[in-house]
Amino acid sequence: MERWSGRVAVVTGASAGIGAAIAKELVKKGLKVVGLARRVERIEELAASLKSAPGKLHALKCDVTKESEVQAAFKWIKTNLGGVDILINNAGAAYNSKLITGPVENWRRILDLNVLALSVCTKEALESMKEKGVDDGHIVHINSVAGHRIPTSGMSTNMYWASKHAVTLLTEGLRQELVAEKSKIRVTSVSPGVVETEFIAATGSEVDPKQIYSSFPHLEAKDVADAVLYVLGVPPHVQIHELTIKPIGESF
Repeated sequence: MERWSGRVAVVTGASAGIGAAIAKELVKKGLKVVGLARRVERIEELAASLKSAPGKLHALKCDVTKESEVQAAFKWIKTNLGGVDILINNAGAAYNSKLITGPVENWRRILDLNVLALSVCTKEALESMKEKGVDDGHIVHINSVAGHRIPTSGMSTNMYWASKHAVTLLTEGLRQELVAEKSKIRVTSVSPGVVETEFIAATGSEVDPKQIYSSFPHLEAKDVADAVLYVLGVPPHVQIHELTIKPIGESF
């Protein structure tokens, strides 16, 4: 990770859970980290707790489903930090919503954030890297084991599973486009199993998150952050295309 010290990383959905954990670990490794989220005050609190760390966390209020706000955020990064070297696409959402009954608005919110916002942020980051002359940058998509198969969870989140399958395909599609351009920018999908965060509570599921975490083996947010540090830290000629990380004993 030493080669990344002093460079610029953007983390979406950095206000809580996996995103906050990733931002924290990158700052501890000496990076200049820009955390994007709607709940910017939570990133500011995290930044205050990291004042003695080698790097620095900058908090930017941004709804990544709004292209104009994403563009404004990357413009701020260019003006103040010179551009982007790493993008961690972590922001995501799931809502308890059946394919049989909807509501359709929940489907739209899932796809807008998990698929379109991820793609817009990736596009802006790659344009920034190109303008900055960065050819060893890295794009990391926080995916899910649900991006590879449908877990038996008892939750009505099939549109979420579909969005994560899209992330799997977008990762490979981007890799192929970068290869075609003879770029050395890397792209990685990190697919965790169950992680204890605020995520399940935010789905509106009737299942109590405490029941899920007490019934299923699960990861901590820092476990996923450590996996991200690993994929960033391998030699520049190595690309970890897909990394699946599960807790011991996970049954799906």
